[in-house]
Formats: sequence, structure tokens, C-alpha cells
Amino acid sequence: MKMNYSSIQIVLQEVPGEISICFSICGCKIRCKGCHSPILWKEENGQQLSIKLYKQTLLKYKGFASCVLFMGGEWHQKELIDYLKYAQKEGYKTCLYTGKEHIDKNLLQHLTWIKTGKWIAKKGGLDKPDTNQQFIEVQTNKNLNHLFLKNY
Repeated sequence: MKMNYSSIQIVLQEVPGEISICFSICGCKIRCKGCHSPILWKEENGQQLSIKLYKQTLLKYKGFASCVLFMGGEWHQKELIDYLKYAQKEGYKTCLYTGKEHIDKNLLQHLTWIKTGKWIAKKGGLDKPDTNQQFIEVQTNKNLNHLFLKNY
């Protein structure tokens, strides 16, 4: 199954202290009510993320961006691991935003950070103290949600 992406963006807020290359991956099965990106629900949306395009993108932003962030894609575990390994080899930190609560340890070992938890509108996102979502530094298993709070 090919891995499709909806967009590739440079983002500043999703990973605190990092300039991230963000790949928004199509095919999310969680489909949270109130999702800001329902275009990501259908796997056939977007365009195929070829290894050539991926490598060109990382090369283009080398020395500027410091992190590669995937918004989803854990359902393409083998391909995602390959992309994460390449990013690490090129000196990038890595992050995954997922609506799931738990991720396979084989995938986790290739991540610097992970954001877990589906979107629940009444609880809000990482910038809310009562959110169900967690932003975790993988190596230490430390919750870093406080970095998103406005009064921090």
C-alpha cells in the first residue's frame, strides 16, 4: 500500500523548540469528531510520498529544519520506520502525532517525541491543561505538555 500525503509544511509550534518538516499522511482511521483535517481520513487522497520526494525535501531544508514530523502514518509502519531511519541518519530529530494511545515499540524506537491521544473537543489540544493528549519525550518517557501551555 502506498503512503499518500496531503501536504508538506514547515511548522514551528508542533514540536517545541524545533523547526519541523511536517508530512500530513492520508488514511487516518480514527476520524475524531471535530477533526481539523478530515482530508486525511481517506487513504487515496493526496499524492504518493515517494522516497525520492522525501529525500529531496529533507535535503532542501537541511541546516534550517531540525525535526521531521509525521501527522499520522503509523498505519504504514514499515514505510514510516524507513522514513524515520533516513531522517535520523541525516541528523534530524523525529516526531509522530497520532490519535492512538499506544504505538508499537518497533516504531517508537525511531522517534524523539510522540503526541498521543485522539482529539476530544471538550478537552482541547496540548495547549489545554485538561487535555487527554500527551506530548512525550520517548527516550525518557517524560510528559512535556507544559511546553504548550500559554502561561508556562
